Amino acid sequence: MARRRPQRPTQKVSSGNQQVRIIGGEWRGRKLNFPEIEGLRPTPDRVRETLFNWLSAYVPGGRCLDMFSGSGALGFEALSRGAIHVTMIDNSAEVIHQLRQNIQELKSQHAELVTGSVVNWLEARSGDLEIQYDIVFMDPPFNKDLAPLCCLLLEQKKMLADNAMIYVETEKEMADLQVPDNWELYREKTAGQVTYRLYQRRSC
Repeated sequence: MARRRPQRPTQKVSSGNQQVRIIGGEWRGRKLNFPEIEGLRPTPDRVRETLFNWLSAYVPGGRCLDMFSGSGALGFEALSRGAIHVTMIDNSAEVIHQLRQNIQELKSQHAELVTGSVVNWLEARSGDLEIQYDIVFMDPPFNKDLAPLCCLLLEQKKMLADNAMIYVETEKEMADLQVPDNWELYREKTAGQVTYRLYQRRSC
């Protein structure tokens, strides 16, 4: 999952690609390309390792939503560790193209790609007969105040299973993230300029 800064997030910086390494599971050690776009970088290995230690009991058999997917680091990590479905959403056609190539290289049958705005996608959900996700990865652009809105829409649109786990990365300055009342903070850490939190949803 990539952190996308607010300034021109889809601007191509160079013609090269960067790589992200899967750190656990079936595809452990595999390196996957992602486009070199300004402001796009994966969640660091040490943060991913911590996160998936927290999620070790939840990922196998889980249905995951990778919002603002970017490199797809979190979505592919979840698939590698036994998730049965991952929906990856990003507003960059270039990012989606590379994610599709990575899916083909891994021969995965369990990833769904969506090109477009995460907020628009959530707002379009009907709440009826939609897939309900067990795990959500959310790493929105910094300084745009998207995290509280996305958290609210996930709950309003009934996108979450009972006891779903929701991971949110924000800028460190967002000390008080507003989330639905039935989300309980499970874990929280700060690394550099990033605060990352894991919530567990309780039934209303």
